[in-house]
Amino acid sequence: MDTFAAQLLDWFDDHGRHDLPWQKDATPYHTWLSEIMLQQTQVATVIPYYERFKEAFPSVRALAAAPIDEVLHYWSGLGYYARARNLHKAAVMVVEEFGGAFPADLDALEALPGVGRSTAGAILSTALGGRAPILDGNVKRVLARYHAVEGWPGQTAVADKLWEFAEVHTPHQRVASYTQAIMDLGATLCTRSKPACVICPQTEGCQARKRGLQEQLPGRKPKKEKPTKHTVFAIAYSPERELWCERRPSSGIWGGLWCFPEVENDAQAKQYCEHRLGSEVIESKPLEPLRHSFSHYHLEIKPLLLTLARSPTIVRERDDLRSWPAQTLPKVGIAAPVKRIWQEAATALV
Repeated sequence: MDTFAAQLLDWFDDHGRHDLPWQKDATPYHTWLSEIMLQQTQVATVIPYYERFKEAFPSVRALAAAPIDEVLHYWSGLGYYARARNLHKAAVMVVEEFGGAFPADLDALEALPGVGRSTAGAILSTALGGRAPILDGNVKRVLARYHAVEGWPGQTAVADKLWEFAEVHTPHQRVASYTQAIMDLGATLCTRSKPACVICPQTEGCQARKRGLQEQLPGRKPKKEKPTKHTVFAIAYSPERELWCERRPSSGIWGGLWCFPEVENDAQAKQYCEHRLGSEVIESKPLEPLRHSFSHYHLEIKPLLLTLARSPTIVRERDDLRSWPAQTLPKVGIAAPVKRIWQEAATALV
């Protein structure tokens, strides 16, 4: 075992995190679920979602058998919804192709939808007794600083170099503890800003520390100005006191979730009601605008509450268009901004 791994494990034994929910029963299912949820999301945010999700779907078989709407409902608010869709697809694959048991093979794990090289390594090392390096965001930061690797880790050459170091340092003993330890180090001490170098177990060997480059490494992603897009949500309210939503396409933003139809302006909102729902609008009321930011752009949403003259019975049989009582938030996949607008609409209708 090299010095880096040995020092890290000594630190982990005394200072690492040992009471995270998925550590208490580190089955392959629980590890996989937590790893997917932790992609681009902080531990504190993930924990309540993980607990609710695990209770609703206690096994990979239960998850595979659940309707995708139910899965997306329990994921609602966590963001990056492709993770939930891939989670469901992967559960079905594990049940159908592997009899409900996660394969103890790195390539087979990586072939699961939504499971990349690092996630596969974490599952194999933490829950299946194998050995494989990982390279999530925290680990990239630790290794980039320790070895003074310059450049943005999103670049292939930089990532390849970090993977080489990850492989070198991953021990052949206590791999599960090491995997958790290096993630913990990045999450608690070797943080993005103001790293706690004074109490870090790797401070003596850290090249960034020696050169005073802790704040500069790892390199930042080149900044681009986010554009702002504008949309109108057509919130159709029927005489049955129901609000109408459409299921979004499976790909793209909020893929597979239910959402108020998007149109370009107020006139198109009324046309949507007339042509798609088969009812003219007897009242139109703008609600409070909402700005929501995605990774690549800002979205300015203008919600428009439209009271229909009659029930849109002609669309009752469509599976991509549904209504729910306005005062009851539906238990399906709904993005957080849509949920907020739904609640505002419900309040306006009281």
